[in-house]
Amino acid sequence: MPEPKHFKNYIGGQWVESATGERYENRNPANTDDLIGTFCKSDARDVDAAVAAAAEAFKTWRLVPAPERGLMIMKASQILARRKEEVSQMMTREMGKVIAETRGDTQEAIDCGYYAAGEGRRLFGKHTPVEMPNKFGVAIRRPVGVCGMITPWNFPIAIPSWKMFPALIAGNTCVIKPATLTPASVANFMEVFEEAGFPPGVVNMVTGGGSVVGKAMVEHPGINRISFTGSVEIGNLLGSQCATAGKPFSAELGGKNGQIVMDDANLELAVEGALWGAFGTTGQRCTATSRLILHEKIHDEFMGMLLDRAKKLTVGNGLDEKNQVGPTVSEDQMKTDLYYIDVAKNEDKSKLVFGGKRLTGGDYDKGYFVEPTIFTEVTPKMRLAQEEVFGPVLAVLKVSSFEEAIEVLNDTEFGLSSSIYTENVNLAFKAIRDIEAGITYVNGPTIGAEVHLPFGGVKGTGNGHREAGWTVLDFYTEWKSVYVEYSGKLQRAQIDNK
Repeated sequence: MPEPKHFKNYIGGQWVESATGERYENRNPANTDDLIGTFCKSDARDVDAAVAAAAEAFKTWRLVPAPERGLMIMKASQILARRKEEVSQMMTREMGKVIAETRGDTQEAIDCGYYAAGEGRRLFGKHTPVEMPNKFGVAIRRPVGVCGMITPWNFPIAIPSWKMFPALIAGNTCVIKPATLTPASVANFMEVFEEAGFPPGVVNMVTGGGSVVGKAMVEHPGINRISFTGSVEIGNLLGSQCATAGKPFSAELGGKNGQIVMDDANLELAVEGALWGAFGTTGQRCTATSRLILHEKIHDEFMGMLLDRAKKLTVGNGLDEKNQVGPTVSEDQMKTDLYYIDVAKNEDKSKLVFGGKRLTGGDYDKGYFVEPTIFTEVTPKMRLAQEEVFGPVLAVLKVSSFEEAIEVLNDTEFGLSSSIYTENVNLAFKAIRDIEAGITYVNGPTIGAEVHLPFGGVKGTGNGHREAGWTVLDFYTEWKSVYVEYSGKLQRAQIDNK
């Protein structure tokens, strides 16, 4: 095992200790003997320092031409590409998902940087005719200032890239608090920005607990925007605090995503999608397939195929290339998964057909491993069909028609991702129209979003904002309307033109 590292905060272009002098450990959830490193247990004083550095840097960063900012982001992405394997290996050690997936996580950040770099020449405004002669009207984008990012542990570098790259290309500066469980990946990200030559204070990282560091960021008057990805409970709390402070807040919260399989579907393809959607990242994705909605005509055949494939999944340390499913991220998450398995068996009275236990013995004893788990005979109002587990637990529901499938899929408080497998183009387009979700896949699993399309959900999943793509720029910029009068006289709109 590599030697553990002593990580610091990154503030104003310097690696610095926290004001508290306290530290916490970060260990590999597949092998708790593996200490990745120790991190600063920061407090509001560190947030104050980071905000002051970001505010000072904003004075000049906002004046750097956007195409030049784009070139710097491009350079950072190229450095990240060069360090891809190193960054991915550490990411697997700190959060557990298999190495193929952490390579994908890092690649997503690289792709996001390439995309954002191009936006440096596409921060388009809008010209429109005005009411009066010899007068010009245009709307332009302006940066908003210091932006705060509070990021989750399941995509430790991809999600920070979704938030930071768009903010930076728009001319803002950043203060980021990484998830307590996965700070090493964001520390690596800061090293990339440093090597790329970003001016001091443009990007800043403060590690520590959400109840201290996150709270200080939300309450800080010098932070003008907060972007948060995490739990519904914390997101709603932060949203109310930001509303009280008059601070714009972008929330990406929970999901209870469903995959519909119709009776005309390509079953082999749908099985592959269900396995990947439910058990990729050990089910620890906000877009994970947690509900499988099967037409009754193919239910039994599909379940036979699914169980046959599920039994072949290999679970273990994500650094071993042969493994397909890693550990849960922590002991607490493992306990949550096991709790919901118990709820499904004893409260919901659904039928456990595969998995359902903590894996023990040998190397499993050093980590937090839960078997990929499948329940059938689940009905829409059961807790397993309504509540987010965030683990490798799949609920299977049976329906008798397309209309019922859509009704069941929509019957949750969430609306992030969705999927339908069908060879009927008419049903596919009806599903696109009728499914209540921010993302719909046709003949693909509920996971696999790309960086150049908007990412986000409806209902309880978020608060209307989107990440990635071009729409995220609406959160990180403010619109300014500009009128240029070249008539040489006073012209009174809505008065003199009548």
